[in-house]
Amino acid sequence: MSNSKKWLAGALALAMLTACTGGNGGSTTPTNTPSGGEGEAEIKVGGQVIYGSTTELSGDLGNAWWTNNASDKMVRDMIDDYGVITTDQSGNFVENKTVTDGVESKANEDGTKTFTVKIKSGLTYNNGDPITAADYVAYALIQLSPAAKEAGAKTTSAAQQIVGGVAYQNGEAKELKGVRLIDENTYSISIESDYVPYYFETTYASLAPLSFKLYAPSQADIKVADDGNGAYITGGELSAKEIDAARYVYEDRISAGPYTLKKFDQQALTATLEINEKYGGNFEGQKPHIQKVIVVKAEQETEIDSLKTGAIDFLSALTDGSEVQAALDLEATGDFTTTHYERNGYGKLMFQCDFGPTQFKEVRYAIAYLLDRNEFANKFCQGFGSVVHGPYGVASWMYKDAKKELTEKLNTYEYSLDSAVAVLKEGGWVYNADGTDYVDGSGLVRYKEVTDAEAAVAEGQDYAGVVTVNGKKLMPLHIEWSSSEGNSVSELLAVMLANGEQTKKAGVEIKQNVMSFDDLLNYMYRDATQGEKYGVKTYGMYNLATNFTAAYDQSYSFTMDPELVALGYNSNYTQDEKLDKLSMDMVYGVEAGDDANYLKTWVDFIDEWNDYLPEIPLYSNVYYDVMSKKVKNISCNSLFDFEQAVVYGYIAE
Repeated sequence: MSNSKKWLAGALALAMLTACTGGNGGSTTPTNTPSGGEGEAEIKVGGQVIYGSTTELSGDLGNAWWTNNASDKMVRDMIDDYGVITTDQSGNFVENKTVTDGVESKANEDGTKTFTVKIKSGLTYNNGDPITAADYVAYALIQLSPAAKEAGAKTTSAAQQIVGGVAYQNGEAKELKGVRLIDENTYSISIESDYVPYYFETTYASLAPLSFKLYAPSQADIKVADDGNGAYITGGELSAKEIDAARYVYEDRISAGPYTLKKFDQQALTATLEINEKYGGNFEGQKPHIQKVIVVKAEQETEIDSLKTGAIDFLSALTDGSEVQAALDLEATGDFTTTHYERNGYGKLMFQCDFGPTQFKEVRYAIAYLLDRNEFANKFCQGFGSVVHGPYGVASWMYKDAKKELTEKLNTYEYSLDSAVAVLKEGGWVYNADGTDYVDGSGLVRYKEVTDAEAAVAEGQDYAGVVTVNGKKLMPLHIEWSSSEGNSVSELLAVMLANGEQTKKAGVEIKQNVMSFDDLLNYMYRDATQGEKYGVKTYGMYNLATNFTAAYDQSYSFTMDPELVALGYNSNYTQDEKLDKLSMDMVYGVEAGDDANYLKTWVDFIDEWNDYLPEIPLYSNVYYDVMSKKVKNISCNSLFDFEQAVVYGYIAE
């Protein structure tokens, strides 16, 4: 999620991919070296870039096992970049030849599949400690450990995929049977037969190095061993406390990427990174030339002015049409440059479908009918975007290949007060608060007779406003909406939907609750570890955005597995067996390389999603990056983000 802190759908993979945010963009791909052609002066190392992010850093650097704030992810990807499999400028999965001497796969007779990886000699962390295959195996042993699970790491799905992973994570076996440390430079991973085939199977091979000095600092003798039954930890024990604490270690943080974290300001929420001199290069061997990268919060109201004054050097993925136009005006001065590319993601209204009015499909339909999404996209994107009707972006190859079929299949929920009223009546929203029949156009809030289970928020607690009349429980069509502060999308939604005359006429009441984006996400994920209030079902609707990686995998996003739902994998809290099955079949029922079957199942998945409507897509747009003219050769696209492109850049003062 570009604007989301916790992307759990992709937590299935052990892959430490540096995959960027979705879709094949239209910008020029970066060159392989900033040194230019023959006869050009050598580009010197030096200078700095101040990167302005619209998402505030939270400071969680814990491998996305807990959260995945877009800015945190960017910092993590710049300081940790030795994953075995990564993506190139076109979003293709490739071996990271800087760290590997080869990846082999073997189908086993019992239906499992084993991937064997050879790690190159001579790799080191930023502190000079050597990196061997044991450091890659340590990643799996720490990630899937009972201690990590106790610390709240969302890694259950990954454990289910690895042979012996569940037994290891539950503390029933000391060895992780499916992960083997073969020798100093070789490890293997075996995947359970239930997860074979897998459309993105190359990602199964990918681990990245983790240092015990970071994740088990009190255990001086801890190490990885393998006696033939699977890798295990010996010489010490992992603890939930130390694993959780590692998320927030900033000083002298041990890492292995192009940059090293030099400072994290917890008050200002800024990160300062400098070149890691011990970095061996990215998948093409490219090393960075920009000495320092500073990540700061860019306020939407002032970010263009910050560019003008030099307080920020680089803004990426501008979405608001007024911001884009301002960026183009800056480019016209000659002091700034821009690049643009199609987005592989979308802005959205998200519902939680397990309580309150939004648990009912008819209510979700009605809200879609009550918002003129075409007009919304025109006002927000100002010609730099358009409406989509499912969880995809305009850059997605699947969307481009199936556009005609989707046009025929999908409900576009065209703006219509009459359609909203009709669907609400169909759904039983036909009462006033006193139990009398609702009169269309009265402007009062509609009520619906609900069961005890439908009325409940928690045991013994009904949804706010539920009344009992003549023995019937009546629920008001009142929706609590969580929106982030300083957000132009929120402001536009308030005008066009929540406070719209058509919404009142339909008998719908939407209350806007403005909060920090971090709070929004804690409520959305019901993350009681951040405070008891977040664990309570509170808001039925949120507005935010989602971007997709090169691996479009929604397999755990709509799971009905109670254990996984409890861990936060299905943040929409959907209950749709068909949606759950299709999301799994799309990737686990298709062989790698079988694009035709993947596309077919993807279309079926989008069709079912469009009918269940756990979210209302608002727009997918063309992204614009704008930067000071001193910043050279950083060219991102929807499959190659700043954190990957920055290693090709340099500063021309």
